[in-house]
Order: sequence, then C-alpha cells, then structure tokens
Amino acid sequence: MIKESGEFVINLTTSAMVHSVDFCGVRSGKTVDKLEVCRLHKEPASQISAPLIAESPLSLECRVTEIKPLGTHDMFLAEVVAVDIDERYIDSKGKLNLQQAGLMSYAHGEYFATGRKLGEFGYSVRKKSKDKKNSQRK
Repeated sequence: MIKESGEFVINLTTSAMVHSVDFCGVRSGKTVDKLEVCRLHKEPASQISAPLIAESPLSLECRVTEIKPLGTHDMFLAEVVAVDIDERYIDSKGKLNLQQAGLMSYAHGEYFATGRKLGEFGYSVRKKSKDKKNSQRK
C-alpha cells in the first residue's frame, strides 16, 4: 500500500492502546477488520490520503522520497509533511507536553511504558550554579 500511494502515517500509541497495537501487529487485515475489533477510528490526515488513528495523541504524516530494496523487505525514506497533535498535550505557551500522553514503545518483542523525563537539551554540559555547589558541600 505504501509503494502504491507513496504515503503513510506513523501513529504514536499510548500504554492504554498496547493490547490493540499488539493485536493489529499480529493479525492479518485480510480476514478481520482490525480497527473495528480494537475499537479504533480512522481520521482524515491534513496533507496526505492515508488516514490517522484518532486515538493516537500524535501522528506524523509522511510522503515517501525513496525506496531502498533490502532483499526480503523495502526501506521507505520519507519526509514528514505534517504533524497532528491532540491539543490536550499543548500547554498555554504552545509547548508540547507529550510525556503526559503515556506513550508506549516496542523493542525486541516487548512493550514498554515511556514518558519519564530524563533530562533536557544541553543539561549534560550546563554549568552548575554556585548555590547548588555550595549546598552540595554542606
């Protein structure tokens, strides 16, 4: 489908969606409507024809720029042409607070809850204030 349309969506999913994500990943769409079974809903994208998953807090609309054959699979290189964000995760200053969405991730056959802040850009090289140095010495 991606080869034919040249478009796709990456839907970030939440921990609450883990059962649905797993089901959609292991079941074929040939014999069952996976979205219906999982009670997920399609929503039109703003820039491409592929739909978004309405329950996803953040979706990346992508347009294929290159296809690299890798033997048994193809790798799609793409440009992100739009980002769709659930407004619940945008604060009054316009900052994205995606850590509140309860995102999940998948690695090596296992699902993990994500979202705990570990640091912020530049924290590893930021100079410590004198107040912090003094309080650490006491």
